[in-house]
Amino acid sequence: MLMVSVSGCRGIVGGSLTPGVVARYVGHFGAEVRAGVRGRRARVVLGRDGRRGGGAIAEVARGALAMAGCDVTDLGIAMTPTVGLMVRSMGADAGLVLTASHNPGEWNGVKPITGRGGAPTPEEAASLVERFRAGEPEWVDAGQIGGWSREEHGVARHVETVLGALDEVCPVHQIQDRRFRVVVDSVNASGTAFAGALLARLGCDVVQLNADASGVFPHNPEPLAENLTGLCDAVREHRAEIGFAQDPDGDRLALVDGGGRFIGEEYTLVLAAWSLLQSLGERAKGATVAANLSTSRMIDDVCARYGAKVVRTPVGEAHVVAGMRSHGSVLGGEGNGGVIWDQVVPIRDSLSAMGLVLGLSAQMGKGIAELVEMVPRYAIVKRKLAQPAGGVERFLDAMRGAFPGAAEDVQDGLRLDFDTPDGAAWIHARPSNTEPIFRLIAEAPTEAGANAILDRAEASVQ
Repeated sequence: MLMVSVSGCRGIVGGSLTPGVVARYVGHFGAEVRAGVRGRRARVVLGRDGRRGGGAIAEVARGALAMAGCDVTDLGIAMTPTVGLMVRSMGADAGLVLTASHNPGEWNGVKPITGRGGAPTPEEAASLVERFRAGEPEWVDAGQIGGWSREEHGVARHVETVLGALDEVCPVHQIQDRRFRVVVDSVNASGTAFAGALLARLGCDVVQLNADASGVFPHNPEPLAENLTGLCDAVREHRAEIGFAQDPDGDRLALVDGGGRFIGEEYTLVLAAWSLLQSLGERAKGATVAANLSTSRMIDDVCARYGAKVVRTPVGEAHVVAGMRSHGSVLGGEGNGGVIWDQVVPIRDSLSAMGLVLGLSAQMGKGIAELVEMVPRYAIVKRKLAQPAGGVERFLDAMRGAFPGAAEDVQDGLRLDFDTPDGAAWIHARPSNTEPIFRLIAEAPTEAGANAILDRAEASVQ
């Protein structure tokens, strides 16, 4: 199956993702970039997440960009946020990342980045999808073919940018003085060199798992509890204070506490926001943090401590970034472990997240488990539901009937917020962009309560 959406183009290598597909998608992207430049050649920064076979796909992409009239600066293996950061740092016109994010190793894909250093807006992405589906791109003649060069400083520049931003939140020497022992699992992918370099500069005693950058994933690369038992064991074995898990392109981060307990992805944004808001002092009052509709209300609780508020957006990085820009947010992100700190780069960035979490621990003098205990706890449960015969609107109307009086948000499907005997709760239902299903997410003070909410929603359409 080939997935072409606002998030880019993704498929199974040699199956739905062929050299022809890559060249056509990249060619259209390059043509769009070229069309927006006057008086000089368009410049595009290219990187890949390190998964096996990505080098061959990079050659196709590099050639397609050149044939579309773009000069290419190739970072080699680099995290997605690094490509965005280098686009801004170098004044390039766009970036392109060859990645399938957390998908298994047989997948790969192409993710575009704009000259702003972040994901395209939904409108920009939709235009590219339409052009891709319409046929072949507009190639240039021989005299206009672009060239390419290699850039070796992506790691250093990304690390220095994070350190510079972090020093305003928590003086870096305070983190260095703590000498944190950290175990990090980079799944043999793009985050390997970047995580090692940042943590070393932060004075950490680092144990790196799965750090050969071979692109051969040692386990399912999505940073979920069931995939990180090895990391949890290693934290206990090495008596570390924290464990970090990156996904292949380094834009998401999951946490493990000093006892080897999987904390999860939801806490990444919460602790990062806490770290930043605390540093702002009185300036935190009235500040905003952007989070999507499916992110835990823990972020609301932490923001409320400092007089800040949460701006909710549709699901998807581009929507969160748009919300951040509209409201001047100091931070943004999603409950999947994605932290967006525009002072570093307007893309989810695991390095920013690592720095902010370690900064909070250093400032508070507390371990991750203690910090987690200081945040009100909720339970999130997720399900999939086949779309009923009546379609999307019938289902959403039925949900409204099942939860009368709830506060509604219809930016992305339907989110309903309401009170239960145990406390505040919500449910979010949205149709999938790739499957004929609804994605249902409920959060309540207890897991039993969240399941009861989902049961009521499913029963409403029977």
